[in-house]
Amino acid sequence: MAIVKKLLHTRMRVDDLDRTVDFYKTILGLEEVERQESPRGSKLVFLRTPDSEELIELTCFPGSGPVQVQPDLVHLAFAVESLEQFSQHLQTHAMAFSDGPHTTAAGDKIAFIDAPEGYEIELIESARG
Repeated sequence: MAIVKKLLHTRMRVDDLDRTVDFYKTILGLEEVERQESPRGSKLVFLRTPDSEELIELTCFPGSGPVQVQPDLVHLAFAVESLEQFSQHLQTHAMAFSDGPHTTAAGDKIAFIDAPEGYEIELIESARG
């Protein structure tokens, strides 16, 4: 018997909610599904990728101080059809991969970009299509 049923969302705290939401929508193509404010005053935005049920919850709570993301602490990974096409998309926004692309032992191609506040985004082009 499973104790939990499924992953619903992952929360990431940010300093500039509007800038970060714009990044996830414009660069990654995520869809904003809900905005709300928590009882303690945190501003929350929930985002979703087109083919996933799980949400990313971005939150801004200035009272907790500035966000300081440690290197290699956490990252989000997204499937892409083509890293080549994604690279071209990045160039139209004056961005580039921060690392990669690299080919894994399994033949997948991976690359990384940095989101606002320094969160790392991994992009994976599957060798299996």
